[in-house]
Amino acid sequence: METPPADAVVDVRPLPDRLAAALVFLSSGAVLVLEIVALRLVGPYVGVTLQTSSSVIGVALAAIAYGAWTGGWLADRRDPRPLLGPALVLAGIATALTLPIVRYAGEVLRGGAAGAVLLLTALAVFVPAALLSAVTPLVVKLQLGDLASTGRVVGRLSSIGTLGAITATLGTGFVLVAAVPSSVTMVGLGVLLGVSGIALGAYLRRRDRRPAAAAPPRTRVVAALLGLVAASLAAVVPTPCDVETEYACAAVAADPQRPGGRVLLLNSAQHSYVDLDDPTHLEFAYTQWIGAVADVVAPPGQRLDAVHLGGGGFTVPRYLTATRPGTVNTVYEIDGELVALGRRELGVRDSRELRVGVGDARLLVAGAATASADLVVGDAFGHLVVPWHLATREMMAEVRRVTRPQGVYVQNVIDYPPLRFIRAELATVAAEFPHVALVAPPAALAERTSANFLIVAGSAPLPMDALRARLDGVDEPVTLLAGPELTRFIGDARPLTDDFAPVDQLLARP
Repeated sequence: METPPADAVVDVRPLPDRLAAALVFLSSGAVLVLEIVALRLVGPYVGVTLQTSSSVIGVALAAIAYGAWTGGWLADRRDPRPLLGPALVLAGIATALTLPIVRYAGEVLRGGAAGAVLLLTALAVFVPAALLSAVTPLVVKLQLGDLASTGRVVGRLSSIGTLGAITATLGTGFVLVAAVPSSVTMVGLGVLLGVSGIALGAYLRRRDRRPAAAAPPRTRVVAALLGLVAASLAAVVPTPCDVETEYACAAVAADPQRPGGRVLLLNSAQHSYVDLDDPTHLEFAYTQWIGAVADVVAPPGQRLDAVHLGGGGFTVPRYLTATRPGTVNTVYEIDGELVALGRRELGVRDSRELRVGVGDARLLVAGAATASADLVVGDAFGHLVVPWHLATREMMAEVRRVTRPQGVYVQNVIDYPPLRFIRAELATVAAEFPHVALVAPPAALAERTSANFLIVAGSAPLPMDALRARLDGVDEPVTLLAGPELTRFIGDARPLTDDFAPVDQLLARP
């Protein structure tokens, strides 16, 4: 067994129980705030995917493990009391610096590559989480004055730390994210930790019977300068968001080529294009394909009952309303703040022809009337990924129930070579709809590039000849697959189910 150095002086006078509990509660809770907010900070640069979430959780756990080990090692070699305040101050500085570090590094590491995701999440989480995780073993060391009470002390402080983590998780997820921007949360947390560390250091110096060694003046100056730099950078760092919603970093950019053109950016990815002056203008290729399907299902002028899974910029509902007066568009959008942004900047207007339901599309579709829609449009994304619970066979069964016998379901999917997800999603849709077709660029079908794919499905035979003729009029050449060609393309792909839907893994680029 390793022993402390002979000249080490370890002061194990306990802290007041309430102070010890507060320190453990604060440090453990702060780690979870960091973990949740870090996911939102890195999302605009590397996406909000399962890999991103896993990276944030993994890095946070690694930081907790390393910080706890280091804190315990120090506690056996030094007096823990003068270490507690500096640990909180340094954690506060590191937390405040997280914002500028992620914003500047994110521009360099932008993309979904695994290495970039891990590096950016490490920059966001590791240092402050490790510093905070060192606090608990330092406090535990001070409170272990009697071996007979070891179990009670460790158990009590462990439970308080867990309670702090639970409180922070629920408070951040239900309150902070909805109430204030992530930047405010990070700066506020940094200030809270820094002030707590300074106050704790002052309190312990006054309380100790013998004077504690004061930090050298140079050390205090360096700490103050670091804090000032962190606060200054956090205040001036650029943000990619116009609005930070509960689900995404949202921004609207003007198109310099079209006076009325607006691009909706979610986590820095282009999600929708709206022409405020001409709702019939469809800029993105996949919206042109949806427009082509709608024109075949119901020629312009013939009203429709349409259900939209995902609102985004409301491009397709505006198109249907403009080309088919009287059409009723029911839009299910989970992000209420995104709907509000659409009303402010994208020309979205509530009316009898546009009904917006804010909530999860899976739950809202389950409450929709059977055979109530002529056209169902699936265009819901979390960053560039279809939410897994909207991609399963069980969800397709609900969509088919809502779609009228002569109605059509279209689903927008993004995939990358080797096209594992689109094949699985086609198999999933085909497991519920007897008639399925696929619209896609030829280069994407040849696995030479990533692209949007549009699945077209119905209970009745699809008007393939009319659809081919209509697609000939879109801006770029596309291929329409159906029948044996589509069956060969799907191959042995398995349908996705609620029990097995590895959407993120299928989308991962090799």
